[in-house]
Amino acid sequence: MSEWFSMGGYAVYVWPSIGLTVAVLIWNWIAPMRARRQLLAELARRQRRAERRQ
Repeated sequence: MSEWFSMGGYAVYVWPSIGLTVAVLIWNWIAPMRARRQLLAELARRQRRAERRQ
């Protein structure tokens, strides 16, 4: 098990690259959901503003 974690002496390169890859994948999953939520909130604000003007 220890050998697997040390990756044949290349763990210092392998694990950060795996961590960065996982972080990017998580960001690519979360960012569109946040953007959609912000867009829907902005559209709701615009709709309320337009209804008040009429």
